[in-house]
Amino acid sequence: MSVMAGSVALSCPGDTGDYASTPDAAALDVTGDIDVRIDATLNNWLDTQSDTTGFDTVELIAKHAGSPNKSWMFAVRDYALYVEWSADGTNVLSASSTVPLPAGPDTRMAVRFTLDVDNGASGNTVTFYTADTLSGTWVQLGDPVTQAGTTSIANTTAALRVGDASSFGFGRAAGLIHAAQVRNGIAGTIVANPDFSAQTAGATTFADSAGRTWTLAGNTSLTTRKVRFVGEVSEWPAEWDVSGKDVYTQVTASGILRRLSQGNSPIKSTLTRRIPSLGPVAYWPMEDGATSTVAYSAVDGVDDMTTSGLAFAANDTLAGSSALPTISAGAQISASIPPQDPADPTSWQVEFVFNLDAITSNYRTILKIQSTGTVKNWYLQVSGSTLARVLGYDDDNNLVVSDARVVGSDISDGRWNRWRHIISESAGTVSYQTTWINVGGAGGSASGSYSGSVGRVQSLMSPPDGYSSELGSMAIGHIGVFYPSQSSAYSNVDTGQNGERAGARLARLAGEEAIPMSVCGDPGIQAQLGPQKPAALLDILRDSAEADGGILYEQRQAAGLMYRDASSLYNQRVRLALNYTTAGHVAPPFQPVDDDQLIKNDITVSRRDGASAVSELTSGALSTQAPPNGVGRYQDSRDLNLYDDTQPAQAAEWLLHLGTWDEARYPTLHVDLAAGPSLIDDVTAADVGDRATVSNPPSWLPPDAIDLLIQGYSEVIQQYAWDVTFNCTPGAPWSSIAQVGTARADTAGSHLSDPATSSATTIYVTTETGPEWVDSSDSASDFPFDIRVAGERMTVSACRGNGADTFGRTVSNGWGTADVGGTYGTGGGTTADYAVGSGIGTHTLATVNTSRRTFLSTTFTDFDIYVSIATSALATGGFLSGGITGRHVDSDNLYTARAAFNQDQGITLSIRKRLAGVETELEALSIPALTHVAGTFYRMRFQGIGIFLKAKLWLASADEPLAWDRETFDSALTASSFQGLRSISASANTNTNPVIRYDDFRNILPQAMTVTRSVNGVTKAQSADSAVSLWTPYYVPYL
Repeated sequence: MSVMAGSVALSCPGDTGDYASTPDAAALDVTGDIDVRIDATLNNWLDTQSDTTGFDTVELIAKHAGSPNKSWMFAVRDYALYVEWSADGTNVLSASSTVPLPAGPDTRMAVRFTLDVDNGASGNTVTFYTADTLSGTWVQLGDPVTQAGTTSIANTTAALRVGDASSFGFGRAAGLIHAAQVRNGIAGTIVANPDFSAQTAGATTFADSAGRTWTLAGNTSLTTRKVRFVGEVSEWPAEWDVSGKDVYTQVTASGILRRLSQGNSPIKSTLTRRIPSLGPVAYWPMEDGATSTVAYSAVDGVDDMTTSGLAFAANDTLAGSSALPTISAGAQISASIPPQDPADPTSWQVEFVFNLDAITSNYRTILKIQSTGTVKNWYLQVSGSTLARVLGYDDDNNLVVSDARVVGSDISDGRWNRWRHIISESAGTVSYQTTWINVGGAGGSASGSYSGSVGRVQSLMSPPDGYSSELGSMAIGHIGVFYPSQSSAYSNVDTGQNGERAGARLARLAGEEAIPMSVCGDPGIQAQLGPQKPAALLDILRDSAEADGGILYEQRQAAGLMYRDASSLYNQRVRLALNYTTAGHVAPPFQPVDDDQLIKNDITVSRRDGASAVSELTSGALSTQAPPNGVGRYQDSRDLNLYDDTQPAQAAEWLLHLGTWDEARYPTLHVDLAAGPSLIDDVTAADVGDRATVSNPPSWLPPDAIDLLIQGYSEVIQQYAWDVTFNCTPGAPWSSIAQVGTARADTAGSHLSDPATSSATTIYVTTETGPEWVDSSDSASDFPFDIRVAGERMTVSACRGNGADTFGRTVSNGWGTADVGGTYGTGGGTTADYAVGSGIGTHTLATVNTSRRTFLSTTFTDFDIYVSIATSALATGGFLSGGITGRHVDSDNLYTARAAFNQDQGITLSIRKRLAGVETELEALSIPALTHVAGTFYRMRFQGIGIFLKAKLWLASADEPLAWDRETFDSALTASSFQGLRSISASANTNTNPVIRYDDFRNILPQAMTVTRSVNGVTKAQSADSAVSLWTPYYVPYL
């Protein structure tokens, strides 16, 4: 079902030959800098299954044919934007964006690359960009890619194509292409400018504004068609009126999930699904029911295996199999392999799985193979706990092969193993290789050769007198015979594809069952799954999606399935941006629901057949605490098919994040397209998993834009009505997910140090614990960013400490003015004892036992100050010292952290108090890891919050240690006039005019933020202690 409405676009079905092209022209032969842009809505931005080359590429636009006509190609490869070009028409250079393309299925996005063929530094540079449309604001995607050597682009006769853009079998763009541009030079002259949205629907050729004539090929079309549903008719009952003259039927059509949910037959084990697909000569899965007396043959024309003494369906511990039989003493198996084509193969392979608990020191046969070759009888045997042997006898019972090896205890310690025996012939020499492989682990092998012929396999059997009792209750199964050999036949499927990524499992199963399936996301970070056990197909598909945290749903464009992994839902562009105040955007009802339907604050996640993890929210509004401190306990548990025991904890934390998101729900979002036809393109592009926002909500609601994640939708299309109702959950939990290199972490807790008026543009912020806010003096590129203060949104353009100085000036007889904090005061000695130059501030201790002090004004009583300290010389006679002062009222009333550089080159850190001129040592520590070296800087941190005082000292060239060296508490000093630095020498010191040097002074408590107020329309005065946090804090994702 489709509707002809909205704007025109180039529809590309995504098949071979579906493209629009313009022939080569002189203007298109750009050999230098180039700038290429394309605007598209594709359902396969990140789905490369149509790529038959193995390069995981989706073509967008190219002037790129076979050699020697390769110029350039723009595509998506391995989930990143990709460009390749050739300087000679044959050999290619390439570059990929350094971060993935942020696209989901049916995302409308403009993408762009520029190639600077000579960047002026003996190299070339490729830069990638994204925008909402070609006319939007371009945002650089990742870092520029710079490569050594200048380059150029070959002048070729290749046509310029969009869609199926080249002839190399890469994946082809599927969806709508709105416009494209090719420019000669970066932001240079436009040489091709197809604007498909400006064309007449149904046209097959047109000329663009640059003079290029475009022609459509294949099944492409210029159309306004919006596909709304593709399904299968499941009901069409015939009806008629009483006259019998009007006969009619009501058609009920459904997506593919209805058919897949019919019946409940489990699909077979991974071994049984894989091995027959490889064309074995014979194969007996041995997964038969408990009362079976024969083992079913999975190959037509091959008889069932006869058995006696087997207990079928007795051992179900092999992940890649249904339950297999175990033997008893005297049990027998026998199977014949009829002649096959070729009758005389040059190689053959026999492989099977077995599980052996224990074995005596006697060699016992697990399987006998009879062939028509030089070796007529092969015996595969085990002995003791670590030995395996291969024996081969000719027709006269002469021993041709005897090869025994130590293979490890895992062959008979209750673990599953595979035995693979391969025979091959070349020029009269027969080579054998027998391999033992621990399922899911490593293996060993033995090999050799002899003269003769390989023959073919005639039969397989147990020892003639049956299995030895010394083999215990050995389990055996999946016996396969292959011409020629298939050495990887059992690989991975013996473990049930354990460790397979979610998207890979979904795509593989869909391919095996001939179900159209598109997978959107990054397979490299999708959840690794546990083994695929026999179950109904739809159950396995849903099981895989749940373990990964993504969404499995029906495609809109085809009778198939779509899977969006969790990562494709993170930090999405807004697909549907609505404005509540714009007529026609949001139709009633639109009501928030503030209830407990989605609350889950105590989550248990179990790995199937493995470990469990619990994640609980113990504090906060939605915590498990009883009201009013929390909401009480809301438990949930999940049993997920995960790969290893590290995953449940990650999954539980993520589910707790989703289950404790504290905002009202908007279960439905109704759009009346008859009232808002301008929204047709945007609404019809929105699909499951997309992000929608509603800005400017009613005044009685919070002023922030409402962020929603679309979970599904219903649609009513009538002659004069077109209503779309989206089913939604909160989108904000998915919209602020940390990604390496791009995420901004919140502090562990911050608040306003002082009240702020409603118009104040500087606020002071105290961070209670953990790292402080980023400083704009050394991280200017991290600004601006938005913060939340008691419901008000503010934009921070700068953030500096309460005092800061890098001493980048020259001053005599004082210290002048700090970078932040004002003009220094001085105290002690003479003005000549104070100077700034060469990037340091100095105190000259011209007299002993007399302090020198430099200080900045502050009324904040709490402080957290860093400084680097060095001396001009080693101490003689007595110590030299330097340090930090806090709650500095005057020279006789202050706290100080002091580093004393002793005459034995030891360093003592102390916390001291001067009260009414009396100095008291509160704490002291000789730092054993530090030895004083003159001229070397040592970094000090001194913190005072309330009554608590802390200090630490370390080499300035090293990282700050986590632990404090000294901690104490004192309540004597409660006011502050200054913060600063203090130096003094012992009265016994004999140095001549020693100098104490200071660098990189910083007081981070509180931090002064320069802000723009009322960004979200909230205007209010702010009180001291109001919580301060990132407006959009980032969260660590599940994957």
